[in-house]
Amino acid sequence: MSAPDLGAVAFAVRDASRPLLVLGPSLGTSVAALWHDVVPLLDDGLDVVGWDLPGHGASPAVAPGSLDDLTMADLAAAVLGIADRAQAERGDPGAPFWYAGVSVGGAVGQQLLLDAPERVRGAVLCCTAARFGEPGPWLERAALVAAAGTPTQVSSSAGRWFGPGFLAREPDVGTRLLASLQHADRFGYAAVCGALARFDVRDRLAEIGAPVVAVAGDEDPATTPDDVRQVADGVQRGRLVVIHGAAHLAPAERPGRAAALVRELVDEGEGR
Repeated sequence: MSAPDLGAVAFAVRDASRPLLVLGPSLGTSVAALWHDVVPLLDDGLDVVGWDLPGHGASPAVAPGSLDDLTMADLAAAVLGIADRAQAERGDPGAPFWYAGVSVGGAVGQQLLLDAPERVRGAVLCCTAARFGEPGPWLERAALVAAAGTPTQVSSSAGRWFGPGFLAREPDVGTRLLASLQHADRFGYAAVCGALARFDVRDRLAEIGAPVVAVAGDEDPATTPDDVRQVADGVQRGRLVVIHGAAHLAPAERPGRAAALVRELVDEGEGR
């Protein structure tokens, strides 16, 4: 299939004198909701562009059945198009960029590193995996959400997304993210579940030569530190970082730590 129509969010786009960072979301979140508290810690020295999954955030609604065969490679191709447009605006078309993504956003990052290695200088891949378990549960979730909508996922997602006590400490953050889930298009969400069911790059990780910081939350039940370690150990230049007390949406739970990890990677790569 052709690349899906994804919404882009230009957080900060100035010119080619600044490195470009592309941010990716997690399933059920918008990129703006997920990275809301991280971007202000980065945009003084970086151009930052985000992208949204089909039917999420700034992306258009999805027609039933139109993305039934969606793959991570399709998403990666669409994200590359968003980067291309941002770079054309900045005056550096085709230049390499930096990437950070969460969960499925991290899977898209892996796919970009495999499919367009000359374009991605390095990546921070958060709460992600080279394979997200068996396909069956993903396909069951896809069928449920396509039939009954994303509100069916709010309770279970709240349990996976946030570490102990986070919702009580930061209710505004939790509300922002759970609202983005409730408003996500059911057919878009289901299509991404199918892409996750089909994703498996375990035997290709060694092809990835760009530096990768693989970030895990030690309270994450969805992509455990062992899952994230497989990514860090599998690529040629990987490093594992485990964030204490964080679950599946580490950049929302620990924005300062997430921003610091992105800055460290970019600064080292840019020779700052």
